[in-house]
Amino acid sequence: MSAVEGPLLWASYLSLGVLGFSLLAALLRVLWGPHLSDRMIALDLVAFLAMGFLATYSVLAGEEAFIDVALVLGLLAFLGTVAVARYIERVRSGEALVDS
Repeated sequence: MSAVEGPLLWASYLSLGVLGFSLLAALLRVLWGPHLSDRMIALDLVAFLAMGFLATYSVLAGEEAFIDVALVLGLLAFLGTVAVARYIERVRSGEALVDS
């Protein structure tokens, strides 16, 4: 059952389709990114696209719980990005132990 009707319903379906296609394209960049930093940015994009997908579905379904899930996903994506950025910085400066 949909909580919206009319043009908002069609706009929600259209945005879910566009977000789904963008999510697949970003996942391909994660798999075939040339560098670790490119893959990390693409993974961050996947997380934020998933947040948009959850928020749009929340409006479409009328469920507020998906908004909370999207917020938690955003916080985890931010913390993960900061952690990987620090790791990349340590690898480039030679501080981290890396198996070659």
